[in-house]
Amino acid sequence: MSTAIAITQGDPSGIGPEIIAKAFRDAPDDLRGCFVVGDVATLRRAAQCIERPGMPTLPVAVIDTPAQALQAPPRCVPVLPLPGLPGLQPWGQIGAEAGRAAADCVVWAARAALHGEVAALVTAPLHKEALSAAGVDYPGHTELLQAEAARHQGVPLAAMPVRMMLASDELRTVLVSIHMSLRDAIEAVTPANLAQTLQITHAALLRTLGRAPRIGVAGLNPHAGEGGLFGREEMDTIAPAIAAARAQGMDVHGPFAPDTVFMRARHAPGHPGEFDVVVAMYHDQGLIPVKYLGVDKGVNVTLGLPLVRTSPDHGTAFDIAGQGIADASSLVEAVRMARQLAQ
Repeated sequence: MSTAIAITQGDPSGIGPEIIAKAFRDAPDDLRGCFVVGDVATLRRAAQCIERPGMPTLPVAVIDTPAQALQAPPRCVPVLPLPGLPGLQPWGQIGAEAGRAAADCVVWAARAALHGEVAALVTAPLHKEALSAAGVDYPGHTELLQAEAARHQGVPLAAMPVRMMLASDELRTVLVSIHMSLRDAIEAVTPANLAQTLQITHAALLRTLGRAPRIGVAGLNPHAGEGGLFGREEMDTIAPAIAAARAQGMDVHGPFAPDTVFMRARHAPGHPGEFDVVVAMYHDQGLIPVKYLGVDKGVNVTLGLPLVRTSPDHGTAFDIAGQGIADASSLVEAVRMARQLAQ
């Protein structure tokens, strides 16, 4: 089993390549043993865009195998080039070629992880419109990785359930549903989806923490339905799912008012949170509190896969791409967490 970590370049028109370059330059100890799956010219352009007067040039080296990344010197970007990538793309523009390049890098890294050729993958941001323009059938990383894992194991997609967890030092949240309309997300609050989310969350954090996680569950409606006054989902669906999970030995509590449960779970200095993780009913409900506490600290972790995958908790930031000002902190945190999870 390799100990190398693959970092996918992300959308070449966004900030992915430059935050990767910054991470290799500014956090060499954390990036030791990592390499980039992508286009050499794209990474060299990224290294140039972060150059500043008086700072040495960041070298970009071509490697042939993941194992070669383990011998790369610090403050050098090892790149494993994929054949067929389109090369340099214009900064800050949605494009089908950029979307296809981003997807191809993710597919290669996922397959390498599934075959044990890399210990984990860290994915730089891609753009969902660019993916769609490229004809990719999946709306984001999570669904694409789920499909690759199911194909590798020879099982239907439904037999490879995954969930998105956003994590920082202060807060973890896991989502019942991911990329869908709010109307569809409400329909996705079903006993089966809730039970599956609680099981995946419990199993993943049991491995990470070495003990059963204390799980808080957010309600769907304001005030968690206020006893049915503002909706019955809490009474009819969420509470029974929690009771069933508790009967299976999980440490699950709720449903709690969504506007307070995240504060109760937050780990602050000298004030540990009540819960190790909050299960949120839909995408924005869970992501807003984590991102509010600091996008530079948040890491996206895909739970339920037979591989380790993390990602920075931000997007492609086309508006600042190519300016060399993007913050690499979340990417560095994603690498740290991937290394921890892969041990």
